Amino acid sequence: MPKYLLIMRGTDETNAAMMASLDEMMARTHRFIEDMMKAEVLVAAEGLDDPGQGVVVDFSGEAPLVTDGPYGETRELFGGYFLLDVATRQEAVEWATRVPAVRGSKIEVRRVAEADEVPPGSESNGQV
Repeated sequence: MPKYLLIMRGTDETNAAMMASLDEMMARTHRFIEDMMKAEVLVAAEGLDDPGQGVVVDFSGEAPLVTDGPYGETRELFGGYFLLDVATRQEAVEWATRVPAVRGSKIEVRRVAEADEVPPGSESNGQV
């Protein structure tokens, strides 16, 4: 079955709203994860640390430039993900509509490419 990544996207405002009701959000998220486990579709789920703790490696110039966070552009932050093993995109979308989220946040649904979909000659040391 194909895998789909549900990418949690938020803003400074939605992250603040989530933090204001963190206990409730954590309880709802725990129930959501239990539902996915019962349905045997959950492969992985992780939340990410504060973006101010991260770095960006920018390949725009001659050499990679490493910049510490926080970042000037925080309109949409990648806050975490759920990786699902489901039969169809529609099933992934149905799960995405059930993600506990605050108003204003978004969930991006992306299919994970299978190893045989990588163009020939693009493998590196036998790894994809």
